[in-house]
Amino acid sequence: MKVISVQRNSKYENRFHPNMGRLRTKVVYIRRYFLGLPVQTLHKYRKTYYGEVKSCEDCVLSA
Repeated sequence: MKVISVQRNSKYENRFHPNMGRLRTKVVYIRRYFLGLPVQTLHKYRKTYYGEVKSCEDCVLSA
């Protein structure tokens, strides 16, 4: 087992943007792990229908 590792995980989330409305999309998280426990999220992004990669900071999570 490594002491420090970096893993990429994906999950589906609901996103909301005033111009687009509700959007269910796959969000990819790149996280740093220390002894198997998540320590820091390095980056998170999503792909659009057209294959573009966008940062998740332009869409707000809906409650």
